[in-house]
Amino acid sequence: MTPSQPRDADYVKSPDPPRFLEPVIASFQQRFGWNRNFSFGVLNGWFVALGDGFMNAGLVLSSFAAALNAPNLVIALLPAITVGGWLLPQIIVAAQIQHIRQKVIVYRAASAIRMSAFALIVASCIVFQSQPSWLLIAFLIGLIVNALASGASGLPWMETVSKTVPAQSRAAFFGTRNLYGGLLTLVAGITVRALLGSTLTFPWDYTIIFALGGIAFAIGYRAQGFIEEPQDPVKPKGNILAEFKSILPTLRDNSDFRHFVTYRMLYAASTIGDAFFTAHALKNVGVDKASIGTFLIVVGVIAPLSNAIWTRVALRYGSRRILRLALSIALLAPITAALMPRGAGAWFGLVFVLQQIAVAGFNLGNANYLLGIIPAHSRGRFIGIANTLVGVAVFTPVLGGFLADARGYNAVFVVGAVLYALTWWRAGTLRRDL
Repeated sequence: MTPSQPRDADYVKSPDPPRFLEPVIASFQQRFGWNRNFSFGVLNGWFVALGDGFMNAGLVLSSFAAALNAPNLVIALLPAITVGGWLLPQIIVAAQIQHIRQKVIVYRAASAIRMSAFALIVASCIVFQSQPSWLLIAFLIGLIVNALASGASGLPWMETVSKTVPAQSRAAFFGTRNLYGGLLTLVAGITVRALLGSTLTFPWDYTIIFALGGIAFAIGYRAQGFIEEPQDPVKPKGNILAEFKSILPTLRDNSDFRHFVTYRMLYAASTIGDAFFTAHALKNVGVDKASIGTFLIVVGVIAPLSNAIWTRVALRYGSRRILRLALSIALLAPITAALMPRGAGAWFGLVFVLQQIAVAGFNLGNANYLLGIIPAHSRGRFIGIANTLVGVAVFTPVLGGFLADARGYNAVFVVGAVLYALTWWRAGTLRRDL
């Protein structure tokens, strides 16, 4: 069946892209051999990476919350909301969309909600600019709405990728998205530094940053919406209770999946100190606000280099090697943060360099490994279970807020390093051939 020949109500033809994009897609085909779906999937990755640069939870959002004098508990919640909100709903989503034969339909609907959330954040910065408490509340509501809508779109996105990008091309697909997406993060960093170092008063500087991030996300979401997704076989509508009941049997019966989920939950807990890197830099190391943009620039430079290296490692050695190497680097970030003396200035950027190199490895290795171990006939169930369980673990770093209040940031960083070491050991149970 072709996209112009719908068979039933579950099939919705992908909208035609704007005419100005046609030569872009044609040039991708001619120069790189990318088909339509690969091209729009890559464009999605590039512009979402640009949006992530403007809305970086560990740098931009944390510094914004610190400027509002948010407590440590709220600062710790920021990455938990952005990541956990994306992960937690997915087992429910898996049941709700099981019967929908083209998951990109759900992705488009969720994207509309996400854009409304970004509009709320920008509008709140304008309306509540002289009321920091209300601004913080509205900001958190916008983040939560966006995160939950992201959770609704995450599983459809993964399903669509698994159906439109062949297994042998996935490492190159994720690597290409991450490589040039990292370069766009550099653009975001330059812009953020210029705005935070300008004469604009708070929160106008962040208002513009959030608006630019929302525009980048809108372009990325729209690109993914142009994907021509094949239909799944006809399935009955899923049952949410049955999905939850399937968690233990699925983990028990599939050892590869069980080991992966355990490793991912430990990794989520290991990030207990990551949320406080920026607050520590601003409050204790004496880093100025404009340096947030500098750190984003550094991340933008490091991201494409590390992604290029990780892609080569994936193609040659597999995902397990990537994950263990990334964990070795990740545990150095909290240690380095704890050892940074006051007045270190730009040297604190080394913490974010280490973190970015590790995250690039995780992003590539985790997705590639998970798609390699789950059965095609139960993709939604396995992805939903994995992401929901990890989503629960993502909130364990919130405990770092209480520890930071009681013992300071350095105590949190030490705990994070120990957990990273434990996760590295656990990752040894993963399969070597993926």
